[in-house]
Amino acid sequence: MGIILSFLRHHLADSGAQGLVLGMSGGVDSSLVAALCVRAVGPDKVVGVWAGEGAAEGADFSDAKEWAESLGIDLRVWDIAPLVAEFQRSLQVKGQERVALGNIKARVRMVLLYYIANTEGRLVVGTGNKSELATAYFTLFGDGGADFLPIGDLYKTEVREMAAFLGVPKRIIEKVPTAGLWAGQTDEGELGIPYGDLDRVLLGIELHFSPEEIADQTGLPLTKVRHVEDLVARGVHKRKTPLIPKIGIRTFGLDWRE
Repeated sequence: MGIILSFLRHHLADSGAQGLVLGMSGGVDSSLVAALCVRAVGPDKVVGVWAGEGAAEGADFSDAKEWAESLGIDLRVWDIAPLVAEFQRSLQVKGQERVALGNIKARVRMVLLYYIANTEGRLVVGTGNKSELATAYFTLFGDGGADFLPIGDLYKTEVREMAAFLGVPKRIIEKVPTAGLWAGQTDEGELGIPYGDLDRVLLGIELHFSPEEIADQTGLPLTKVRHVEDLVARGVHKRKTPLIPKIGIRTFGLDWRE
């Protein structure tokens, strides 16, 4: 945890920004990141944003509101439904195109966070974890759009452990993870594997174990291991900055390191 706190303090100071802003969904990832931000720089420099559709109500909103209050931070509430509806009308998004519409919602939230950041001199803190990054389970320039990702090197199971250590309510930690982009959506339903199993496979991949070794160590079917490998392979482009062909002496993203 100390590494993350130092990371947050350093990048805020290095940027010259006045504070941090993050989206708060009532889930474990954003709840943990909010707690880490407060521990790192203090509640006065942290703003949370609830960006739901329609009236601010329901269990997720209540969890986000109560946790923000317990941390002593401001939670701003925005209804993104009119913005999403305008995009849907202008782009003539069809009802069956739920992934495209879901990505629009995620990008509207990103625009909102960056508007606050731009007008108030803040940095946008992302809430994505290592499991999501590895499987590319995020919207490019949506929830993947942030100035930095403080829990981006923590698997979902590690996120839950740290959240429990920092006092995040049990009901939030044990909540079924969802991006909330359409009714009935769940992370594990879309990924095709529970996070507990997913993280064990991802760790095996990180340690350069063969698929057969991972299956043997985890007790999972080899087909599940290969499914996760496929998710990781197909998401490479989402984990990289936009590719640039090598022309100059030093090229950003290749051999110009910063």
